[in-house]
Amino acid sequence: MQVKIKLFDQTLPLPEYKSSGAAALDLYSRIEMEIKPGEVAYVPLNIALQVPEDYFVLLSARSSLHKKGLMMANGIGVGDYDYRGDGDEYKAALYNFGKEVAKIEKSERLVQMIVLKREKVALEQLEVFETQDRGGFGSTGKK
Repeated sequence: MQVKIKLFDQTLPLPEYKSSGAAALDLYSRIEMEIKPGEVAYVPLNIALQVPEDYFVLLSARSSLHKKGLMMANGIGVGDYDYRGDGDEYKAALYNFGKEVAKIEKSERLVQMIVLKREKVALEQLEVFETQDRGGFGSTGKK
């Protein structure tokens, strides 16, 4: 699959898979910044993308992000097909849940992206389902 990409800072590398079995490409912080405890900051990731029609971008935290006292404020990020303008830089909304200021370095890898196929769904509204309720969260037990 061919994806068009623009780098805002040409001194930083293109996103890349860091191992032969990696599912996602690592993204880099474009700037150095600090995030105070309890705050959310928008970290620019140095890329604008044009994915093929019927595809989208899924942004997720790298597995080490929590070690900095940070998590993605929105859980995951979704880059829609039509988020594709010249100035549409991807950003990560990061929340500092720690007690210390989190320092972000320029070129630090914080989040990763996967490009996925989108399939539109048609919704069929029903008043009642004809299947049994399963019981809600945790209904299958602890072990």
